[in-house]
Amino acid sequence: MKGKRFTAVLAAMLALVAIGAASAAATGFFSSHHSDRTERAFANALHDRDPKNVIFLLGDGMGTQEITAARYYQGVNNELNVDRMPFTGFDTTWSVKPAATPPYLPDYDPDSASTGTMWATGQKTLDERISQGPSSAINVPGKNLTTVLELAQKRGMKVGDASTAEITDATPAVLASHMSLRGCQGPADMAACPLETKGAGGLGSIAEQEVDHKVDVLLGGGRNRFTATIGSGPDTGKTVVQSAQGQGYQYVTDAAGLNAVTSAKKPVLGLFATGNMSLEWTGPAASTGKGNAPASCKEDQRPANEPSLAVMTEKAIDLLDDDRHRGFFLQVEGASIDKQDHANNACGQIGETVAFDRAIGVALDYQQDHPDTLVVVTADHSHTSQIVGEDASGSGIPTGYSTNLLTKDGQTLSLTYGTAGYGGPGAAPVATPPSQQHTGAVVPVWASGPGGLAVLGTNDHTDLFETLGG
Repeated sequence: MKGKRFTAVLAAMLALVAIGAASAAATGFFSSHHSDRTERAFANALHDRDPKNVIFLLGDGMGTQEITAARYYQGVNNELNVDRMPFTGFDTTWSVKPAATPPYLPDYDPDSASTGTMWATGQKTLDERISQGPSSAINVPGKNLTTVLELAQKRGMKVGDASTAEITDATPAVLASHMSLRGCQGPADMAACPLETKGAGGLGSIAEQEVDHKVDVLLGGGRNRFTATIGSGPDTGKTVVQSAQGQGYQYVTDAAGLNAVTSAKKPVLGLFATGNMSLEWTGPAASTGKGNAPASCKEDQRPANEPSLAVMTEKAIDLLDDDRHRGFFLQVEGASIDKQDHANNACGQIGETVAFDRAIGVALDYQQDHPDTLVVVTADHSHTSQIVGEDASGSGIPTGYSTNLLTKDGQTLSLTYGTAGYGGPGAAPVATPPSQQHTGAVVPVWASGPGGLAVLGTNDHTDLFETLGG
């Protein structure tokens, strides 16, 4: 954190600690557990030293409405793990539009590739772009930008990347690859990126780059991207899995295989689904008008052969926590919050948010015993779901797709999705909705540990690059 800003924040924090302690003593409003935890967090953060370890957790599409829906569904008096984190701020997430030269005009409603590039590199770029700078057109590659993971490797840190999406999807990809279009994930997907194949002198597909980066722990879905055959370059004729194994990777494909890995002296590639990993919860479908009669979500639907995000997080930390290295950097993505928001699937979305929150709990539990660890949680962009009145009727009924859920408080939680499905002037939304769209609202950012004060206030997603070690 820059000096002047830290001095101002330090003074404010000291004042808040004093006020909070006095208020707690006078009113008894705060529990002693909460007060003690907050005081410890302030004491740790106010050292302003560089963290040894960094755990960055990203809920894809997890804006304020998404995390609030998960909180309310679980019961308003039941604390989520993210609620344990003492420092909260907001980040703007705008991307930029193509131009031959700067300045680049803002795009207020970004995608996961451009937002991921922001925290990974500290730079703004075009939607669809993976850790490359902007350019005159989306099909014109930009300049490759150094990522926070690459810097961590240069400092001698171990590095990891885990996701419930394909590990080649935009968010995990921004750390260990550089690509003009996010869709160029595997060797079979490179038709849109012909200048970036290895045969053309490029770095190859995202899958190839992630392996070539020697990321110590790569865990997620997307096996089909890695079992595809490489079409050009020194590994022509091999699959990406074979290339990885030739570079010393341990390769596993299910929960039992991951559990059997005991060391990351050799890097670990875990691919647990051909595409995105399975959902945790299912439930009633959204519909137009009032929606369904209130119903509960059906939990515990993930197949046993696929490790949960919490299990992947715990295993990654265990493998990366190695005293022979100068700490570690780990990114963890709860990916399908976004994907189920797109599909107006309330139970799928909430179940993925709860699963992501359990992964946050794993990181915070580790931090309790390792106070030199910084934990940061945020979303890449906001999304469409909105909590609306359960008693809406007549002309007050939402115009989008609605679902009514019976919460663990025994109350109705009504969610509506209204950023897609336009049926024309004066008409109802189309019967089969297209993908709901992202929104451009600021996203929440939480932090705990040394350096965590940097998230306070309203910042931009590019500022996270420095916070995370850029």
